[in-house]
Amino acid sequence: MTDSRPSRRLRQGRASLAISFFVQGAIFALLVTRIPALQDRYGISDGLLPLFLAAVPILAGVGSVGTEHLVKRIRPGLVLRVVQPIVSVALLAAGSGTTVWQLAAALAVFGLTVGALDASMNMLGVSLQRAYGRSIMLGFHGAYSLGGIAGASLAWVGAHWDLPLPTLYAPLVATLVPVALIASRWYVDRQADHLAAHQAEDHGAAVSMRALLPLCLVMAFAYIGDSTVSNWSAKYLEDVLHSSEQLATVPYNVYMVTTLLGRSFGDFGVRRFGAVAVVRAGALLAGAGFAVVAAAPSPWVGMGGFTLLGLGLCVLVPQTFAAAGRLFPGASDAAVARLNIFNYVGFLIGSPLVGALGGAWNYRAAMLVPMALVLVTIRYARSFTPVPAGYGDGHERPRTVDVG
Repeated sequence: MTDSRPSRRLRQGRASLAISFFVQGAIFALLVTRIPALQDRYGISDGLLPLFLAAVPILAGVGSVGTEHLVKRIRPGLVLRVVQPIVSVALLAAGSGTTVWQLAAALAVFGLTVGALDASMNMLGVSLQRAYGRSIMLGFHGAYSLGGIAGASLAWVGAHWDLPLPTLYAPLVATLVPVALIASRWYVDRQADHLAAHQAEDHGAAVSMRALLPLCLVMAFAYIGDSTVSNWSAKYLEDVLHSSEQLATVPYNVYMVTTLLGRSFGDFGVRRFGAVAVVRAGALLAGAGFAVVAAAPSPWVGMGGFTLLGLGLCVLVPQTFAAAGRLFPGASDAAVARLNIFNYVGFLIGSPLVGALGGAWNYRAAMLVPMALVLVTIRYARSFTPVPAGYGDGHERPRTVDVG
């Protein structure tokens, strides 16, 4: 009987990649939660700030496109090992400059390299899940959520004690960069497998954007929902549901914690019920969460809605990456890189869309738009259906349930 347990090398690869996801979650949270401090440090006007914020996801999309071509010559693990320290140092540079052009340069480097980082990190996750033979992608994104909670908590400490940004960022970057570099020694990224995949792609296993489009839409809709929570939850609770200023900071924290919980246990759900059922359940929960938020008569009911949102949205992105890997097993790196672009598309659309609708109409009605988009995901749930493939570390075995 064939031993189906993952090898020690696979277990080490899984742990090392989870560390990289954690580090990136912390670094990104340390940037986005301290945007007001960056604005004050450089004297950036409210009118100019959105241009800086929009430039990061746009350049990240460029970085993701470039990574698709780069990994044809360089292993994704090597790309990740190089760009992760650069992203961290770019964060420190953004917090340490004195003139606007220095901030612009630091954010440009951050944007380009974070796109390459997100793409290569998820490429490794998809290929490692294939080798494992069961769903593990949600766990990686759970590590990212845990890093985000840690980063946001450290940012709160910095704000509470009024620490200058260099004082906050420098010791954290000095700690996280060596941790990520040490962990990268155990990435599972075998050269022979990488070359074979791209040889298969060269012989016709190319990515069809028509086939990938449903997953791209799911990715964009998920990030429209996510950016709505991250950008508007505090304002919604304070201005619409008339909460206190302190209570208005709670919904995003609740959302992050429930996202972590959902991703921590989501892989078990995928193994038991399959990816299609988990994606449908996630979309329904997220849609219900937006409906509760839109109709909430009080702040506490609104927070219940944000709790449902975290539990629902958390499964969509990891499962979308996993589905792309299954759909194009001979060109999964290219599929992941292209799909990753729609992460940034959703981020760019979500916040301005809700803000414009809220200003022109009202914020309760504005919440119904991301609700409708997330529910559209149910229509595309069939795109998450498993396809026949060989899975496992060095051997083939039949699959009786979707492995996510």
